[in-house]
Amino acid sequence: MKLVVITMAAATLAVAAQTKTTQEGIYTDAQATRGEAIYAKSCASCHGASLEGSGQAPPLADKDFATEWDDQPLSDLFERIRTTMPGDAPGTLKPSEVADVLAFVLKKGGHTGGSVDLPADAAALKDVRFRKTS
Repeated sequence: MKLVVITMAAATLAVAAQTKTTQEGIYTDAQATRGEAIYAKSCASCHGASLEGSGQAPPLADKDFATEWDDQPLSDLFERIRTTMPGDAPGTLKPSEVADVLAFVLKKGGHTGGSVDLPADAAALKDVRFRKTS
């Protein structure tokens, strides 16, 4: 019985050690800058220049957004953007553009950049959890 408990605890720790959060510098500032240009062209007309939202389009950098996505896999947000945005042409952004826009959204939401670009692949983002900033 002890061996089973120890094995399960070790497996849980291994998974926890592999999980990253959006507070760990998971994008670069250069990527967020690229994302800002894409956002201005493809997203700002609905979500607002400062991600404040407008009409039916929700804000993307406020407390409600952070609460809605808190502790969710970043892959879910990546896929939401990839498959449903922009609203007038869903699914037309390339995966690299989605990653860049997501990096911009994270930066505007107060998440600090790092030294490696955010991957442009939902599978690679499954182990990254969105975390609210303070």
